[in-house]
Amino acid sequence: MLKKFSVENFKGFKDKITFDIGSPSNYSFNSEIIGNGCVTKGIIYGINSCGKSNLGLAILDIITHLTEKQKLLQSYDFYLNMSGRKSFAEFEYVFAFEEHEVIYKYRKTDVNTLQDESLSIDDKEVIYYDFVKREGFTLLEGSDTLNATIKSESPISRVKYVNSNSILTDNTENQVFKQFIDFVDRMLLFYSLDSRGYEGFMNGTEGIAEGIVNSGKVEDFQEFLKENDIVYDLYACEVDGRKAIYCRFENQDANFFKIASTGTKSLALFYYWYIRMQKASFVFIDEFDAFYHFELSESVEKRLKEIKGVQIFTTTHNTDLMSNDLLRPDCYFILKDNKIKAIPELTEKELRQAHNLQKMYKAGAFNG
Repeated sequence: MLKKFSVENFKGFKDKITFDIGSPSNYSFNSEIIGNGCVTKGIIYGINSCGKSNLGLAILDIITHLTEKQKLLQSYDFYLNMSGRKSFAEFEYVFAFEEHEVIYKYRKTDVNTLQDESLSIDDKEVIYYDFVKREGFTLLEGSDTLNATIKSESPISRVKYVNSNSILTDNTENQVFKQFIDFVDRMLLFYSLDSRGYEGFMNGTEGIAEGIVNSGKVEDFQEFLKENDIVYDLYACEVDGRKAIYCRFENQDANFFKIASTGTKSLALFYYWYIRMQKASFVFIDEFDAFYHFELSESVEKRLKEIKGVQIFTTTHNTDLMSNDLLRPDCYFILKDNKIKAIPELTEKELRQAHNLQKMYKAGAFNG
């Protein structure tokens, strides 16, 4: 699980901002959304241009140099804060794997250029490399021989290099290292407004219809729509050599994506990722309900809540979702003035299950 994330001098974040999801409160309700001491489901609020989208990009920055998965490199233009005095952005991740803790830190001058990186397992620094001085080390058992070659001019992350080029001894420390690599490899960010806008988790530009058909989920997709009061008689077919989803009507059939509303298309995109994200580790969905009716937003969040073992965070402006019936106070975050905090941290009032969080929010109770 991701426990805490910090970034500084990246895009709109001039000063250090910390997203702490490893310090949940002691609420007795909705306790199933806390796993390994970390928040596993959360919703992020904030006014336009406060940095919600940039937060997602910052968290997923780790996949751009540790994995070979899909990258939204064009979204990382203007990488450094334009008013910042530093010539690099700083990132720090704290992960919890059962009773073990992994801390990964690095600095970059742009999305493709590492300045240095450090990996610690249970307070022991096991990999370090300075790309400017070209010096570093690896202490993981089984990677000893790489110390002779680790001083090369290669710009590749040394964490990635060690993972790809060593046969690590089967011990606890190395098992935790592999858990860390696997977690990063399964991180995902996607935009509900762009069918091709995603990074992490996989590769390719598979179409939504093609993905649903190939997964054998057309009937399930039809039921998913029906549960949300959208009724179609759907079937899979092939048109011009490509998989498609069509709707049956009395007079003629039609391509689903040519007759569906904008909101329904957005829901189809969500479903495409929904049937995949159950194998993810961490998911960040930006503006997930931009075209949804408030009841549909709640229905989708309830589905996300049911996914076990995956951390899922969404951004929204929909305050109808700020309810203890859905999540709990320490799972609602407000991003404002280069800070992101759970709402219990923003009020001196002790929040209880009976409180109307939405009403309190609109009344300014969480402006602290």
